[in-house]
Amino acid sequence: MVSITVTGATAIFEVEGADKLWALRSRLEIPLAHIRGVRADAEIARGWWHGLRMPGTEIPGIITAGTFYQAGERMFWDVHHPEQTIVIELAGEHYHELVIEVQDPAAAMELLNSRLDEATR
Repeated sequence: MVSITVTGATAIFEVEGADKLWALRSRLEIPLAHIRGVRADAEIARGWWHGLRMPGTEIPGIITAGTFYQAGERMFWDVHHPEQTIVIELAGEHYHELVIEVQDPAAAMELLNSRLDEATR
């Protein structure tokens, strides 16, 4: 699971618990200006093809975590429970998308979208 905080003009995605080991990352810091969109998407996490794992962990039906390449794009995954998945679309970053599990998808999307709205004013 990933917790999200926003400090100034930066969104901080903190990988929690043992997922740090599985994902081989503990924290991602993304400028709000590089976030192009946020959506809930359980279906992307339920699919069987998440891309080529490089490096990361995938145990079908249990965990997808780490860096994956799909359709020529680099994506970061950390998902155990598809119903709690959000997708953050990025531009100008190492990753094209973050596909992450959060405690409350609606609250996470509200936090990011409200801060994105403030940043564009």
